[in-house]
Amino acid sequence: MIRRAHASALHASAPFIVLIPLALAACATQAVPPSSTSKVAAPTAVTTPVTQTLLPKVPQPPERPVAPPSVTDPAIPMEQRVAAFVDYTAQTYGVDPNFIRSTLAQAVYQQKIIDAITRPAEAVKPWRDYRPIFMTDARIEGGRAFYAENREALDRISAETGVPAEMIVAIIGVETNYGKNTGSYRVIDALYTLAFWHPKRAPFFAGELAQLFGLVKEEPQLDILTLKGSYAGAMGMGQFMPSSWRNWGKDGDGDGRRDLLTHKPDVFASIANYFVAHGWERGGAVVARVTRAPEAADFVPEGDPKALDPIYPQAYFAARGYRPQPGEPVVEGATLLSLDGEAGKEYWFGYRNFYVISRYNRSPMYSLAVYQLAQAIRNGTVGSGTS
Repeated sequence: MIRRAHASALHASAPFIVLIPLALAACATQAVPPSSTSKVAAPTAVTTPVTQTLLPKVPQPPERPVAPPSVTDPAIPMEQRVAAFVDYTAQTYGVDPNFIRSTLAQAVYQQKIIDAITRPAEAVKPWRDYRPIFMTDARIEGGRAFYAENREALDRISAETGVPAEMIVAIIGVETNYGKNTGSYRVIDALYTLAFWHPKRAPFFAGELAQLFGLVKEEPQLDILTLKGSYAGAMGMGQFMPSSWRNWGKDGDGDGRRDLLTHKPDVFASIANYFVAHGWERGGAVVARVTRAPEAADFVPEGDPKALDPIYPQAYFAARGYRPQPGEPVVEGATLLSLDGEAGKEYWFGYRNFYVISRYNRSPMYSLAVYQLAQAIRNGTVGSGTS
């Protein structure tokens, strides 16, 4: 979670990395009240574009701290950067500097980690190729079986948080294929490599390396030298980065620990808590299929062209030739996705809860894959490679 780092893995955690390796019948029978802002679309005509006031952004937790330039500037000699990292981590998280030094002395640079992070699947595959990775019969049936095996814990967390059980299961299904592939890299090697040899994102990954030391101080059952995870340093069934584990990890059964590696009550509670902390709306719609008028211009978000903030009123899109298809949910606040699907261009409105999924991994394809897998698990449909 990497927020996935997606690798998927960075969901939860690292921005924008995915692990490719990241139901729910009972949940489906418990009807969730529709969002107060949702209604059903009806066909209407295209109107002339006018200026609309944009909506507020979804409130988010504070940004996670990043390491200072004294640690991440590649122009500074490596020895000085490591010394600065030791000082930064010791002062920030109260970790013994001797422990930090001795641990870093055992970390190993891995070129294959650099290779992997420069070509995550969502960056090189179109939607028509990305979607079938996750929307398979095996992955859907695996999700239904996983829910059946963990029904009591999942239903309890869903009732407490408003995050549907099938959504929690789908995150685990996309991230790690229900815990079957949680990563084979030593986390210390992954974060050490990315902190000191990946300048583009060194501030983030050096920050996560420091957070790893803070995490093992808080969770003494963890062995920093044997922890395994993704190439981006994400760990466990839900692929939490160290900062996500520290900030949003939950003790799901009251045993006094937050074990996000394999302890399912903690994993389920932590994924749901991550969603709630990033703005999940109980019962809210996630996406809607959209019809584009022939004369409509391409949509580019204002400001950051990669932004997924659902800040655009329905009138904004209607005036530009984009409307929800009949029968699809209508929510006052959306962004627009344009994806290369199996049958051509697909257009989707992403609503508030879609944005929340994207905080787990910043790729819109990741978020849509999670949603569609959750729907298929809940409804018992098969994976056809189409929407």
